[in-house]
Amino acid sequence: MADLVIVAANVVAGADSSAVTGVAGETITAGKAVYLSSTTKKWMLADSNSVTAEARQAKGIALNGASLNQPIAVHKSGEITIGATLVAGTAYYLSDTAGGICPLADVGAGEYVCLLGLAKSTTVLAVDIQFPNVSL
Repeated sequence: MADLVIVAANVVAGADSSAVTGVAGETITAGKAVYLSSTTKKWMLADSNSVTAEARQAKGIALNGASLNQPIAVHKSGEITIGATLVAGTAYYLSDTAGGICPLADVGAGEYVCLLGLAKSTTVLAVDIQFPNVSL
């Protein structure tokens, strides 16, 4: 398997979505995993094998696309139609591609484990981010 192929136009927050707004610190596409930079206070793409420790812990999933310094909405928990085909019952994690989402089988050696959520169906991800700060 590989990272989810997300159609940005199909990313939609569920009725129980807990979301926040902010400013993008780089170009971000809807459906990408993001973190909030403690230095710039801007949302950036998360990455499971980043040399920057805070980048390895996703804080949400972008609900819209944004370029540098544009407004962005970030889904922090609850259901999201992710815009990709999921396998119901499968856990999805932050990948080593900036902003990418993948199943556990694709999290490799040296990457930090960051659970993003569980697939409730073939389209809906129940987001409940967990980061034990452990690398494989």
